[in-house]
Amino acid sequence: MKKVDFDTVVNRYGTYSTQWDYVQDRFGKADLLPFTISDMDFKVPDGVSDIIIQTAKRGLFGYTRWNNPDLKNAIKGWFSRRYNCKIDTDWIVYSPAVIFTLAKLIEQFSDPKDKVVTFSPCYDAFINTIEANNRDLVEININQGVDFDKLEHVFQVEHPKVFVLCNPENPLGKVWTKDEMLKIVQLCNAYHVNIISDEIHMDIRRKGIVGTSLASYFKQLIVHSAVITSSTKAFNTPSLIFSYALIPDELDRLLFLHTLKAKNALSSTSYLGMLALIDCYNNEEDWLDQLNDYLDANFEYTKKTLKEELNLNFNIPEATYLGWIDISPLGIPMADLQKNLVENQSVAIMDGRVYGNGGSHYLRFNVGAPRQKIVDGLNGLIKAVKMLKNSQK
Repeated sequence: MKKVDFDTVVNRYGTYSTQWDYVQDRFGKADLLPFTISDMDFKVPDGVSDIIIQTAKRGLFGYTRWNNPDLKNAIKGWFSRRYNCKIDTDWIVYSPAVIFTLAKLIEQFSDPKDKVVTFSPCYDAFINTIEANNRDLVEININQGVDFDKLEHVFQVEHPKVFVLCNPENPLGKVWTKDEMLKIVQLCNAYHVNIISDEIHMDIRRKGIVGTSLASYFKQLIVHSAVITSSTKAFNTPSLIFSYALIPDELDRLLFLHTLKAKNALSSTSYLGMLALIDCYNNEEDWLDQLNDYLDANFEYTKKTLKEELNLNFNIPEATYLGWIDISPLGIPMADLQKNLVENQSVAIMDGRVYGNGGSHYLRFNVGAPRQKIVDGLNGLIKAVKMLKNSQK
Protein backbone atom coordinates (compact mmCIF):
# COMPACT_ATOMS: atom_id res chain seq x y z
CA MET A 1 0.00 0.00 0.00
CA LYS A 2 1.66 3.21 -1.18
CA LYS A 3 1.24 6.17 1.15
CA VAL A 4 -0.26 9.14 -0.68
CA ASP A 5 1.33 12.55 -0.08
CA PHE A 6 -1.49 14.96 0.70
CA ASP A 7 0.74 17.37 2.64
CA THR A 8 2.73 18.86 -0.23
CA VAL A 9 1.32 22.22 -1.29
CA VAL A 10 0.62 22.31 -5.03
CA ASN A 11 0.73 25.66 -6.86
CA ARG A 12 -2.59 25.95 -8.71
CA TYR A 13 -2.01 29.43 -10.09
CA GLY A 14 -1.82 29.59 -13.87
CA THR A 15 -4.21 26.65 -14.37
CA TYR A 16 -7.27 28.85 -14.98
CA SER A 17 -8.52 27.64 -11.62
CA THR A 18 -11.90 29.05 -10.64
CA GLN A 19 -10.96 28.87 -6.98
CA TRP A 20 -7.48 30.40 -7.26
CA ASP A 21 -7.02 32.37 -10.49
CA TYR A 22 -10.51 33.88 -10.48
CA VAL A 23 -11.23 34.42 -6.78
CA GLN A 24 -11.59 38.13 -7.54
CA ASP A 25 -14.81 37.48 -9.45
CA ARG A 26 -16.65 36.64 -6.24
CA PHE A 27 -14.64 38.45 -3.55
CA GLY A 28 -13.54 41.59 -5.38
CA LYS A 29 -9.83 41.06 -4.72
CA ALA A 30 -7.16 38.87 -6.30
CA ASP A 31 -4.46 36.78 -4.60
CA LEU A 32 -6.63 35.63 -1.71
CA LEU A 33 -6.13 32.29 0.05
CA PRO A 34 -9.38 30.61 -1.09
CA PHE A 35 -11.65 28.19 0.74
CA THR A 36 -14.47 28.56 -1.72
CA ILE A 37 -15.30 26.36 -4.71
CA SER A 38 -15.84 22.72 -3.79
CA ASP A 39 -12.80 21.24 -5.43
CA MET A 40 -9.64 20.11 -3.63
CA ASP A 41 -6.03 21.27 -3.73
CA PHE A 42 -4.67 17.75 -4.21
CA LYS A 43 -3.28 16.08 -7.29
CA VAL A 44 -5.38 13.28 -8.75
CA PRO A 45 -4.39 9.64 -8.17
CA ASP A 46 -1.21 8.66 -10.04
CA GLY A 47 -3.21 6.10 -12.01
CA VAL A 48 -5.40 8.84 -13.48
CA SER A 49 -2.37 10.86 -14.53
CA ASP A 50 -0.74 7.77 -16.03
CA ILE A 51 -3.81 6.93 -18.12
CA ILE A 52 -4.09 10.51 -19.41
CA ILE A 53 -0.40 10.51 -20.36
CA GLN A 54 -0.68 7.14 -22.10
CA THR A 55 -3.81 8.28 -23.93
CA ALA A 56 -2.15 11.52 -25.02
CA LYS A 57 0.76 9.55 -26.44
CA ARG A 58 -1.65 7.45 -28.49
CA GLY A 59 -2.99 10.72 -29.86
CA LEU A 60 -6.52 9.53 -30.57
CA PHE A 61 -9.35 11.80 -29.47
CA GLY A 62 -12.26 11.08 -31.78
CA TYR A 63 -15.94 10.88 -30.89
CA THR A 64 -16.38 8.52 -27.96
CA ARG A 65 -19.21 6.13 -27.05
CA TRP A 66 -20.16 6.21 -23.36
CA ASN A 67 -22.51 3.24 -23.63
CA ASN A 68 -19.96 0.48 -23.17
CA PRO A 69 -19.54 -2.43 -20.70
CA ASP A 70 -16.26 -1.17 -19.20
CA LEU A 71 -17.87 2.01 -17.95
CA LYS A 72 -21.10 0.39 -16.83
CA ASN A 73 -19.40 -2.48 -15.00
CA ALA A 74 -17.07 -0.06 -13.22
CA ILE A 75 -20.10 1.87 -11.92
CA LYS A 76 -21.96 -1.31 -10.99
CA GLY A 77 -18.96 -2.62 -9.05
CA TRP A 78 -18.51 0.69 -7.25
CA PHE A 79 -22.10 0.78 -6.03
CA SER A 80 -21.84 -2.81 -4.88
CA ARG A 81 -18.57 -2.38 -2.96
CA ARG A 82 -18.94 1.14 -1.58
CA TYR A 83 -22.69 1.37 -0.89
CA ASN A 84 -23.79 -2.28 -0.73
CA CYS A 85 -26.24 -1.44 -3.50
CA LYS A 86 -27.03 -3.66 -6.47
CA ILE A 87 -27.81 -1.70 -9.62
CA ASP A 88 -28.89 -2.71 -13.10
CA THR A 89 -26.42 -1.48 -15.70
CA ASP A 90 -29.39 -0.61 -17.94
CA TRP A 91 -30.18 2.21 -15.48
CA ILE A 92 -26.94 4.04 -16.30
CA VAL A 93 -26.99 7.07 -18.59
CA TYR A 94 -24.27 9.57 -19.37
CA SER A 95 -24.46 13.30 -18.77
CA PRO A 96 -21.71 15.93 -18.97
CA ALA A 97 -22.39 17.37 -15.49
CA VAL A 98 -24.52 16.62 -12.44
CA ILE A 99 -26.26 19.99 -12.42
CA PHE A 100 -26.98 19.71 -16.15
CA THR A 101 -28.65 16.39 -15.36
CA LEU A 102 -30.61 18.03 -12.55
CA ALA A 103 -31.86 20.74 -14.90
CA LYS A 104 -32.97 18.25 -17.55
CA LEU A 105 -34.71 15.97 -15.05
CA ILE A 106 -36.53 18.89 -13.44
CA GLU A 107 -37.79 19.80 -16.91
CA GLN A 108 -38.77 16.17 -17.45
CA PHE A 109 -40.42 15.51 -14.07
CA SER A 110 -42.33 18.81 -13.77
CA ASP A 111 -43.82 21.75 -15.65
CA PRO A 112 -43.12 25.49 -15.48
CA LYS A 113 -44.47 27.09 -12.28
CA ASP A 114 -44.58 23.72 -10.50
CA LYS A 115 -43.09 23.62 -7.03
CA VAL A 116 -39.79 21.91 -6.26
CA VAL A 117 -38.85 21.14 -2.65
CA THR A 118 -35.38 20.77 -1.18
CA PHE A 119 -33.78 20.92 2.24
CA SER A 120 -31.77 24.01 3.06
CA PRO A 121 -29.20 25.38 3.46
CA CYS A 122 -28.47 23.86 0.08
CA TYR A 123 -25.96 23.95 -2.72
CA ASP A 124 -26.46 27.29 -4.44
CA ALA A 125 -26.61 25.66 -7.89
CA PHE A 126 -29.83 23.95 -6.75
CA ILE A 127 -31.38 27.34 -6.08
CA ASN A 128 -30.15 28.90 -9.32
CA THR A 129 -31.05 25.94 -11.54
CA ILE A 130 -34.52 25.38 -10.12
CA GLU A 131 -35.47 29.06 -10.30
CA ALA A 132 -33.89 29.60 -13.73
CA ASN A 133 -36.02 26.74 -15.04
CA ASN A 134 -39.14 28.64 -13.97
CA ARG A 135 -40.01 26.38 -11.06
CA ASP A 136 -41.03 27.65 -7.63
CA LEU A 137 -38.47 26.61 -5.03
CA VAL A 138 -39.65 25.62 -1.55
CA GLU A 139 -36.82 25.36 1.02
CA ILE A 140 -37.13 23.47 4.30
CA ASN A 141 -34.52 24.59 6.82
CA ILE A 142 -32.78 21.64 8.52
CA ASN A 143 -29.98 23.53 10.27
CA GLN A 144 -31.45 22.50 13.62
CA GLY A 145 -32.38 18.99 12.53
CA VAL A 146 -34.75 17.20 10.16
CA ASP A 147 -38.47 17.39 10.88
CA PHE A 148 -40.28 14.83 8.73
CA ASP A 149 -43.64 16.06 9.97
CA LYS A 150 -42.75 19.43 8.47
CA LEU A 151 -41.70 17.78 5.22
CA GLU A 152 -45.00 15.92 5.08
CA HIS A 153 -46.90 19.13 5.81
CA VAL A 154 -45.10 20.86 2.92
CA PHE A 155 -45.98 17.96 0.63
CA GLN A 156 -49.62 18.18 1.74
CA VAL A 157 -49.97 21.95 1.41
CA GLU A 158 -47.63 22.86 -1.46
CA HIS A 159 -48.28 19.84 -3.73
CA PRO A 160 -44.74 19.87 -5.22
CA LYS A 161 -43.91 17.90 -8.32
CA VAL A 162 -40.27 17.20 -7.40
CA PHE A 163 -38.20 16.71 -4.26
CA VAL A 164 -34.46 17.28 -4.76
CA LEU A 165 -32.34 15.49 -2.17
CA CYS A 166 -28.67 16.24 -1.63
CA ASN A 167 -27.27 12.93 -0.41
CA PRO A 168 -25.04 13.61 1.56
CA GLU A 169 -26.22 17.15 2.18
CA ASN A 170 -24.12 20.13 1.05
CA PRO A 171 -23.25 22.29 2.98
CA LEU A 172 -24.35 20.61 6.24
CA GLY A 173 -22.49 17.39 5.52
CA LYS A 174 -25.37 15.26 6.80
CA VAL A 175 -25.50 11.61 5.74
CA TRP A 176 -29.01 10.24 5.38
CA THR A 177 -29.57 7.02 7.32
CA LYS A 178 -31.45 4.02 5.97
CA ASP A 179 -34.46 4.87 8.14
CA GLU A 180 -34.45 8.47 6.95
CA MET A 181 -34.14 7.43 3.33
CA LEU A 182 -37.06 5.03 3.76
CA LYS A 183 -39.16 7.81 5.32
CA ILE A 184 -38.39 10.12 2.38
CA VAL A 185 -39.29 7.37 -0.09
CA GLN A 186 -42.57 6.67 1.71
CA LEU A 187 -43.53 10.36 1.74
CA CYS A 188 -42.71 10.78 -1.95
CA ASN A 189 -44.85 7.76 -2.77
CA ALA A 190 -47.71 8.87 -0.54
CA TYR A 191 -47.90 12.38 -2.01
CA HIS A 192 -46.83 11.52 -5.57
CA VAL A 193 -43.68 13.64 -5.45
CA ASN A 194 -40.94 12.72 -7.92
CA ILE A 195 -37.46 12.50 -6.43
CA ILE A 196 -33.94 13.28 -7.66
CA SER A 197 -30.99 12.43 -5.42
CA ASP A 198 -27.68 14.26 -5.98
CA GLU A 199 -25.06 11.84 -4.60
CA ILE A 200 -21.84 13.42 -5.84
CA HIS A 201 -20.51 13.81 -2.26
CA MET A 202 -21.31 10.20 -1.28
CA ASP A 203 -17.69 8.99 -1.36
CA ILE A 204 -16.35 11.61 1.07
CA ARG A 205 -17.52 10.32 4.46
CA ARG A 206 -16.06 10.16 7.93
CA LYS A 207 -14.76 6.80 9.10
CA GLY A 208 -17.55 4.45 10.08
CA ILE A 209 -20.32 6.46 8.42
CA VAL A 210 -22.39 4.37 5.99
CA GLY A 211 -23.73 5.91 2.79
CA THR A 212 -27.13 4.82 1.49
CA SER A 213 -28.00 5.48 -2.14
CA LEU A 214 -31.53 6.21 -3.29
CA ALA A 215 -30.87 3.48 -5.86
CA SER A 216 -31.37 0.96 -3.05
CA TYR A 217 -35.03 2.04 -2.96
CA PHE A 218 -35.78 2.26 -6.68
CA LYS A 219 -37.95 -0.87 -6.60
CA GLN A 220 -40.04 0.60 -3.78
CA LEU A 221 -40.63 3.94 -5.50
CA ILE A 222 -43.82 4.39 -7.55
CA VAL A 223 -42.90 7.92 -8.70
CA HIS A 224 -40.32 9.17 -11.19
CA SER A 225 -36.87 8.88 -9.64
CA ALA A 226 -33.18 9.25 -10.41
CA VAL A 227 -29.72 9.34 -8.85
CA ILE A 228 -27.32 11.90 -10.31
CA THR A 229 -23.62 11.64 -9.48
CA SER A 230 -20.01 11.50 -10.64
CA SER A 231 -16.54 10.40 -9.58
CA THR A 232 -15.24 13.93 -10.11
CA LYS A 233 -15.88 15.19 -6.56
CA ALA A 234 -14.14 12.39 -4.69
CA PHE A 235 -11.18 12.09 -7.05
CA ASN A 236 -10.84 15.81 -7.83
CA THR A 237 -11.34 15.59 -11.59
CA PRO A 238 -14.20 18.05 -12.33
CA SER A 239 -12.46 19.66 -15.32
CA LEU A 240 -12.38 16.29 -17.10
CA ILE A 241 -16.17 16.69 -17.48
CA PHE A 242 -18.00 13.44 -16.86
CA SER A 243 -21.04 12.43 -14.85
CA TYR A 244 -23.81 9.88 -15.00
CA ALA A 245 -27.29 9.18 -13.73
CA LEU A 246 -29.22 6.11 -12.67
CA ILE A 247 -32.76 6.21 -14.04
CA PRO A 248 -34.66 3.00 -13.30
CA ASP A 249 -37.79 3.54 -15.40
CA GLU A 250 -37.22 2.68 -19.05
CA LEU A 251 -39.52 5.39 -20.45
CA ASP A 252 -37.95 8.02 -18.19
CA ARG A 253 -34.53 6.88 -19.33
CA LEU A 254 -35.41 6.95 -23.03
CA LEU A 255 -36.91 10.42 -22.70
CA PHE A 256 -33.79 11.67 -20.92
CA LEU A 257 -31.55 10.23 -23.62
CA HIS A 258 -33.76 11.77 -26.31
CA THR A 259 -33.37 15.15 -24.60
CA LEU A 260 -29.63 14.66 -24.31
CA LYS A 261 -29.01 13.57 -27.90
CA ALA A 262 -31.83 14.96 -30.03
CA LYS A 263 -32.58 18.22 -28.23
CA ASN A 264 -29.12 19.08 -26.92
CA ALA A 265 -26.89 17.23 -29.43
CA LEU A 266 -24.90 15.50 -26.69
CA SER A 267 -24.03 11.92 -27.54
CA SER A 268 -20.25 11.66 -27.60
CA THR A 269 -18.59 11.88 -24.20
CA SER A 270 -15.31 13.18 -22.80
CA TYR A 271 -12.88 10.37 -23.52
CA LEU A 272 -10.49 11.40 -20.75
CA GLY A 273 -13.31 11.91 -18.27
CA MET A 274 -14.66 8.45 -18.92
CA LEU A 275 -11.21 6.83 -18.67
CA ALA A 276 -10.63 8.64 -15.38
CA LEU A 277 -13.88 7.34 -13.91
CA ILE A 278 -13.14 3.77 -14.97
CA ASP A 279 -9.67 3.92 -13.39
CA CYS A 280 -10.91 5.58 -10.20
CA TYR A 281 -13.71 3.09 -9.66
CA ASN A 282 -11.60 0.04 -10.56
CA ASN A 283 -8.21 0.91 -9.10
CA GLU A 284 -8.16 3.92 -6.77
CA GLU A 285 -10.13 2.87 -3.68
CA ASP A 286 -7.00 2.89 -1.53
CA TRP A 287 -6.26 6.49 -2.60
CA LEU A 288 -9.82 7.45 -1.64
CA ASP A 289 -9.56 5.74 1.75
CA GLN A 290 -6.34 7.61 2.49
CA LEU A 291 -7.93 10.86 1.33
CA ASN A 292 -10.83 10.39 3.73
CA ASP A 293 -8.42 9.70 6.60
CA TYR A 294 -6.56 12.92 5.77
CA LEU A 295 -9.77 14.93 5.61
CA ASP A 296 -10.86 13.46 8.94
CA ALA A 297 -7.63 14.75 10.47
CA ASN A 298 -8.11 18.18 8.87
CA PHE A 299 -11.53 18.38 10.47
CA GLU A 300 -10.17 17.33 13.85
CA TYR A 301 -7.56 20.09 13.61
CA THR A 302 -10.23 22.60 12.63
CA LYS A 303 -12.46 21.61 15.55
CA LYS A 304 -9.61 21.79 18.06
CA THR A 305 -8.35 25.14 16.80
CA LEU A 306 -11.75 26.82 16.70
CA LYS A 307 -12.45 25.70 20.26
CA GLU A 308 -9.08 26.74 21.66
CA GLU A 309 -8.77 30.06 19.87
CA LEU A 310 -12.37 31.28 19.48
CA ASN A 311 -14.33 29.05 21.89
CA LEU A 312 -16.50 27.88 19.01
CA ASN A 313 -18.07 24.44 19.17
CA PHE A 314 -17.60 23.21 15.62
CA ASN A 315 -19.47 20.05 14.64
CA ILE A 316 -17.50 17.84 12.26
CA PRO A 317 -19.79 16.88 9.35
CA GLU A 318 -20.57 13.25 8.63
CA ALA A 319 -19.60 13.72 4.99
CA THR A 320 -18.07 16.10 2.42
CA TYR A 321 -14.90 18.16 2.87
CA LEU A 322 -16.95 21.27 3.64
CA GLY A 323 -17.09 22.57 7.19
CA TRP A 324 -20.21 24.47 8.27
CA ILE A 325 -19.02 26.90 10.94
CA ASP A 326 -21.57 28.69 13.12
CA ILE A 327 -20.16 32.13 13.94
CA SER A 328 -23.25 33.44 15.76
CA PRO A 329 -21.68 32.99 19.24
CA LEU A 330 -18.98 35.51 18.21
CA GLY A 331 -21.50 38.36 17.98
CA ILE A 332 -19.83 39.69 14.84
CA PRO A 333 -21.87 40.72 11.76
CA MET A 334 -21.09 38.52 8.76
CA ALA A 335 -20.52 41.56 6.55
CA ASP A 336 -17.84 42.90 8.92
CA LEU A 337 -16.15 39.52 9.15
CA GLN A 338 -16.11 39.04 5.38
CA LYS A 339 -14.67 42.52 4.86
CA ASN A 340 -11.87 41.92 7.37
CA LEU A 341 -11.06 38.49 6.01
CA VAL A 342 -10.68 39.82 2.47
CA GLU A 343 -9.11 43.23 3.09
CA ASN A 344 -6.90 42.51 6.11
CA GLN A 345 -6.21 38.77 6.09
CA SER A 346 -6.33 38.02 2.32
CA VAL A 347 -8.51 34.98 3.03
CA ALA A 348 -11.69 34.02 1.14
CA ILE A 349 -14.25 31.85 2.97
CA MET A 350 -17.76 31.37 1.63
CA ASP A 351 -20.57 33.32 3.27
CA GLY A 352 -23.30 30.86 4.27
CA ARG A 353 -26.03 33.18 3.02
CA VAL A 354 -25.14 32.01 -0.50
CA TYR A 355 -26.76 28.67 0.34
CA GLY A 356 -30.29 29.87 0.94
CA ASN A 357 -32.51 29.74 4.00
CA GLY A 358 -30.60 28.95 7.18
CA GLY A 359 -27.23 30.08 5.87
CA SER A 360 -26.97 33.29 7.90
CA HIS A 361 -24.18 33.35 10.49
CA TYR A 362 -22.38 30.40 8.92
CA LEU A 363 -19.14 30.03 6.99
CA ARG A 364 -18.57 27.17 4.53
CA PHE A 365 -14.93 26.23 4.99
CA ASN A 366 -13.30 23.86 2.48
CA VAL A 367 -10.77 21.54 4.18
CA GLY A 368 -9.91 19.65 0.99
CA ALA A 369 -6.34 20.91 1.05
CA PRO A 370 -2.89 20.28 2.56
CA ARG A 371 -2.78 20.88 6.31
CA GLN A 372 -0.66 24.02 5.97
CA LYS A 373 -3.40 25.74 3.99
CA ILE A 374 -5.92 24.86 6.70
CA VAL A 375 -3.57 26.27 9.34
CA ASP A 376 -3.10 29.50 7.38
CA GLY A 377 -6.81 29.91 6.70
CA LEU A 378 -7.82 29.36 10.31
CA ASN A 379 -5.11 31.75 11.47
CA GLY A 380 -6.58 34.38 9.15
CA LEU A 381 -10.06 33.76 10.53
CA ILE A 382 -8.80 33.97 14.11
CA LYS A 383 -6.96 37.23 13.45
CA ALA A 384 -10.03 38.74 11.78
CA VAL A 385 -12.27 37.83 14.71
CA LYS A 386 -9.84 39.14 17.32
CA MET A 387 -9.33 42.38 15.40
CA LEU A 388 -13.10 42.93 15.19
CA LYS A 389 -13.58 42.01 18.85
CA ASN A 390 -10.95 44.54 19.89
CA SER A 391 -12.63 47.23 17.82
CA GLN A 392 -15.89 46.63 19.71
CA LYS A 393 -14.30 47.39 23.08
